[in-house]
Amino acid sequence: MKNKIKIALCQISCKREDKKANLEKIEELTVKAQQEGADLAIFPELSLTGYVLKDQLYEEAEIITGQSVKKIEAIAKKAGIYIIFGMPELSEKTHATIYNTAVLVGPKGLIGKYRKMYLPTHSVFEEKRYFRPGYESAVFNTDIGNIGLTICYDIFFPEVFRLCRLKGAQLIVCISASPAIRRGYFETLTAARALENTAYLAYVNLVGIEEGLQFWGGSRLISPTGDVLTKAILNEDDFVICEVDYSDLRTAETFIPVLRDLRPELFSKLKEYSEQI
Repeated sequence: MKNKIKIALCQISCKREDKKANLEKIEELTVKAQQEGADLAIFPELSLTGYVLKDQLYEEAEIITGQSVKKIEAIAKKAGIYIIFGMPELSEKTHATIYNTAVLVGPKGLIGKYRKMYLPTHSVFEEKRYFRPGYESAVFNTDIGNIGLTICYDIFFPEVFRLCRLKGAQLIVCISASPAIRRGYFETLTAARALENTAYLAYVNLVGIEEGLQFWGGSRLISPTGDVLTKAILNEDDFVICEVDYSDLRTAETFIPVLRDLRPELFSKLKEYSEQI
């Protein structure tokens, strides 16, 4: 496994209901990432289709072994790098059950997926109307490190990120479709999730306007001590690359020993009291 890797944060706007155009953009930026020495290219939440789809989701969703994932597998294989992107995933067991899914693909094909556990259904959001929540955290052991996957609203729930870290994640990726009104929350929470777990955190957010909803961008890579290593511009497509050095994890864990100081007995109390809300 590599000790140092380069990550490309591919902050894009998407064409709603136009997989062909979005796949072309993913391919273009993956090639650019490879040319600039990146090992991993990360794209936003639902970057395959766009975010605001409403009932059209039932037409756009695909099974994980569908044509779109096969296309991205081919892109990753040709470029020789890893890709993370978001898509509406159709269950292989039913005909109309959909998940909001993050997919990890490598040079040898599909590695795994994560189904978003926390689905915002308030204010402008209505994800529970369309998506079924996932039930498992996801961490994958790869040649470029142990990578945990999360999606957008998950970041409000520290237990998701803690579980990824306890499963061995060195890098936790959060793909997102956060509107501009939530910018301050995500700027705070991305730093907090990295710091409290002494892990690298890569946050990649959508940009553009979909049905009047503006996405703010601001993608960033956070160090295990909560420092912003690089960030993309606001409100426009952007592409930034930054290096991750996993040896920094030891230093962070030494001086911020949150993992050493965990109190597992509190987890059962958390479960007990959360059931009483």
